[in-house]
Amino acid sequence: MALSPFEPSLKRMRAAIDLLEAAVERRVRHDAKRGDSDEELSLMQDDRDRLAVDLDSALGRGRALEAANAEAARKLAQAGEAIETVVGRLLAAEGG
Repeated sequence: MALSPFEPSLKRMRAAIDLLEAAVERRVRHDAKRGDSDEELSLMQDDRDRLAVDLDSALGRGRALEAANAEAARKLAQAGEAIETVVGRLLAAEGG
């Protein structure tokens, strides 16, 4: 059986089509991985933004607690001084 004069050209065309299909499959896999990476990056950026807001809020609460603590310490010191003054007067009045 004689080979058709087109047979070598058909073989080259089939090989080229196989290479093209392989390239398309690689590209599809690459695009899928990139899509996954883009989605993962977006999720990480969302987490980062949420964590930044949480951190700012926590820092604000921390500053407010420090201020409240300082105010409470100041008032306790004043109360302690007032108690010492009253006790001192009572002892002096008793002749002590």
